[in-house]
Order: sequence, then C-alpha cells, then structure tokens
Amino acid sequence: MIRTLDANQADKILLRRRARLEEAEAEIKPILDGVRKRGDKALIEYAKKFDGLERPSVKVPPVELLKASEELAPDFVSAVRIATENIKAYARLQVPKPFRKALSPGVRLGQIIRPLDCVAAYIPSGRYPLPSTLLMTAVPAQIAGVRNIVVASPRPNREIYGIASMLDVAQVFQMGGAHAIAAFAFGTKVVPKADRIVGPGNIYVAAAKKLLAGEVGIDFIAGPTEIVIVAAEGDPRWIAADMLAQAEHDVDAAAILLTPSRRLAGAVALEVERQLSELPTAKVARKAIEKNSVIIVVNSLEQAVELANDFAPEHLSIPETRLLDLVKHAGTVFVGPNSPEAAGDYASGPSHVLPTSGVARVRGGLSAADFVKVISVQELNGEALRRLAPAITTLARSEGLEAHARSVEVRLAR
Repeated sequence: MIRTLDANQADKILLRRRARLEEAEAEIKPILDGVRKRGDKALIEYAKKFDGLERPSVKVPPVELLKASEELAPDFVSAVRIATENIKAYARLQVPKPFRKALSPGVRLGQIIRPLDCVAAYIPSGRYPLPSTLLMTAVPAQIAGVRNIVVASPRPNREIYGIASMLDVAQVFQMGGAHAIAAFAFGTKVVPKADRIVGPGNIYVAAAKKLLAGEVGIDFIAGPTEIVIVAAEGDPRWIAADMLAQAEHDVDAAAILLTPSRRLAGAVALEVERQLSELPTAKVARKAIEKNSVIIVVNSLEQAVELANDFAPEHLSIPETRLLDLVKHAGTVFVGPNSPEAAGDYASGPSHVLPTSGVARVRGGLSAADFVKVISVQELNGEALRRLAPAITTLARSEGLEAHARSVEVRLAR
C-alpha cells in the first residue's frame, strides 16, 4: 500500500534521491579504457558479452532497417507520423534565431546559429524497448539541422529499426551501456565520434556520461524517473493511473501526490491498490510504489507547489494554469486533468528526454536548441572603437594585459 504522510513529514521523502553512481563508475572504468585503447575490437567483445551481438560488427546493415520498416503495423506507422509532426512543430519553435542589430552607433552585434556536426542518440531497449525515444532525440536534432545522427541501442527491436528507416537515420549500432557511450565519445573505425550524446539509459550509461562529460558533450546525467502530481480534487482513477504510469518504468521510479484533501488522498491510495491488482506490469510498479512513492497531505495547493520546487521533479502535474507562476523547478509541466504524462511521452510534441535527480533545478528537457551552437558576431566601425577605447584599455591594463590595450591604441594612432 502506498504511504500517506503529513507535510511536516515530507522532508525525508523529498530529500533529493541521488543516483548512487560511485559503484557503477568503478565497474565501468575498465570498459571505457578498453574502448579508448582497443577501439572496435574491445567494442565487439563487450557488445557480444552484454548485448547479445551475433554479427561481426556493431553496425546494423541498412537493409535490416529497411526490412523492419516494411514490416511495421499500419497503426504503428500512423502513430509515428502523428507524433513526428507534433515533435517537428514544437522543435521549430525551440531553435534559436539568428540576428544582427546596431545596438549603439557603429556597433553591430548579433549571433549566427550552426548545428552540431554529429549527434549520438542512446535508445534504451532493456526491459522495455523505447522506440519513442528515437523520435524524441532524432527529430529535434534533424530540425536543428544536424546532418549526421547516429544511434545506439543494446537490443533494438523491429520498431526501433523501423523508425530509424522512416527518419532516414542510416547509422544504427547494436551496442549499449558504458561501451556504447565510450565508442561515441572516442570514436572508432566503425563508430563516429559524436559532438554530443543524448538520451536516457541505465546506471552504467549515466555513470559513463558523467565520467566522459568534457570528452564529449552530453545532455544530462539521468537517474530514476519521477513524477510529482499536485491536486486538490479530481478523479482518483485518473490520478492513480498517472502515478502507476510512472511507477511501471522501474523499481526505482517515484510517484508522489501532493494534496490538501485527505479525502482525495485516501481515495487515490485505494485506487492505486485496485489498479495494481490488474496491471500487467505490477511486479515492477508495486515495488516502485511501496519503496519510493508517497501521498503527502499539505495545507494548500501553494504549499504543494513549493514542495514540488524543492523536489525539482522530472515531471510535474498541476491542476490549473494559475499555478504555473509558482513553478520554479521542473523538467516539464502538465497542466489540467486532460494532460497526462503519457501524452508527453509519446505524441504531444516536447521531447520526453528530461532531467531527473534534481537536475531540473538548472535546466529543462532536451530541446532542439541543444543541437546547435549560438555563435556571437561583433562588428565595430572606427568611430565606435575610438569611443570604447578608454574603457577597453583601462580594463585591459587593470588586468596587466598590456598587449590587449595596445591592440586598440595601434588602430587609433594616426
């Protein structure tokens, strides 16, 4: 049974659940070193050991991708097309815009936007293969203008292969875990070096991304998935279903309801138990509910949002738009009873690749903006440089950088 607590007991529950990466880091360091030093030879060894690789290379032949796309069910193809269009439409709004403006006389400033050369998408395919993650990573990258998108998945299924073909993503590799991250970070003869690696994964993927950040760009280090639901009223069946939708992901997932209504708290607790009794994924979901999930009775919706901000959840569900002004930290926000988290997972438009474990305090979810570089542009005429010279030279000499100052003065000498 899910626990119900009062708000004054929330501190222990809402303390950030930090992923314990130290153990995983120690385990994977030899794998990272192996791929760095021995390249494809080490990569194939690890892929055979961990991913069930049977072919002589981790690269999936394009003919397999095409064959898979031809075998996709028509309703699946239709769903992919609908989701793709919505993801594209939202991603177009996220790409930063170039500009050049005269912000003061003789000073013209601006920015140009350039896509990354190569982006790697990690697509989980363990307990639940996630073809939707390929849409949520590759489509925003395509909208951003990335020409070379490469994909890793440890045990990809027909749907993952088929979507890759539908999106014209030709470079798919059967590899997972730390060795896949290492291959993209260092590059091998078969696997291209990526500028950035995006997408969720298990603790070994997270640990590898943490250790290799700097060697390669990453989106963020993700831990177990989580949702915080704020509600004062509503259908207990809907709320319970949303909590279980998160809990079924993983035994370490967390689903938290914050409510000022004891009546609703009791009704949702009973409904969670009822739905668990007939849920095919109950073996996983029950562990997440009993171990990590809770209903907390608060004094008001405002206090609920304040507690949610302390948690900085991956997913936040609130009942009405007016509460948006109070939200400071969340990966993504779902507003109103007809906005279930599952809509964001699959088809509404924003990427479902989101920060967990408190990372939402510093950034939101994966965006088309993550796949471009914003490069500033500066153009000054002679008069503008003359006007700024005293400020430039004074600041330069205050730092002891005489050549900086002289590089301006030499232009002003007549």
